[in-house]
Amino acid sequence: MNSISSYENDVISLKDYLLNNKLKESPTECSSETINSFIYNSSKNNSSRSQARKISGLKSFFKFLVFEGYLKISPMSNVESPKLGRKLPDILNVEEISQMISSIDEKEKFGQRNKMIVEILYGTGIRVSELIELRISNIFFKENIIRVSGKGDKERFVPLGNKAKRSISNYINTKRNHQKVDESSNDILILSKYGKKLTRHMIFTLIRNISKNCGINKKISPHTFRHSFASHLLKNGADLRSIQLILGHESITTTEIYTHLDSKHLLSVMKKYHPRK
Repeated sequence: MNSISSYENDVISLKDYLLNNKLKESPTECSSETINSFIYNSSKNNSSRSQARKISGLKSFFKFLVFEGYLKISPMSNVESPKLGRKLPDILNVEEISQMISSIDEKEKFGQRNKMIVEILYGTGIRVSELIELRISNIFFKENIIRVSGKGDKERFVPLGNKAKRSISNYINTKRNHQKVDESSNDILILSKYGKKLTRHMIFTLIRNISKNCGINKKISPHTFRHSFASHLLKNGADLRSIQLILGHESITTTEIYTHLDSKHLLSVMKKYHPRK
């Protein structure tokens, strides 16, 4: 809804710009020069990202006018969006992750469950959407792997580390097996107090509260553990192709962001091993 409102405001702003500047052009008569002038004047104090969003909204608007037959060619065809630098995500170091895990009191009512959630997020690198859908029947303890359903319902197998595996076993045996489970969530691993699967919002709130209690001054979400997982694998010698497969990235270029995150480590490796250091 916010995006729709923003796009609507952009079109209204363009109309006001034409009226205030006494331009005879209507939106259906706008030239590329007029559009460029409008974007420049209305975005002088905005970030490149805000400017790119405005251009994207106007492109959609004029594409609609072409589709409906009001225009033959969109005036946006010659309007270029600013190039945006890739925004690097926050990551946690090993000490911060250990601090968060150790801060969870397993004696509390949902302590074991909450600790397990963090152990799985960091221990496997799966997405929060994959976490809440994780089924007991897809956990293969003997083989140390889990099967997850990712984007586009694509399934993949992900290695399961000993600490995450042990945390899952403890939760199942001491808590989940003794909890009343809603019929709709019979096979779901992680349950709420009502015996139903958790929502994404519940996981986000849980992670935010844990980090806040630890005094960690970073913008942390469940996805932060995924970024940290991949970055730490790379730092310790894992190759990008393996990380790509574990994370379930469609393209290796998505995984390559972690080479930027760990540039200091890569620089130290080059200095240490390059013959002309």
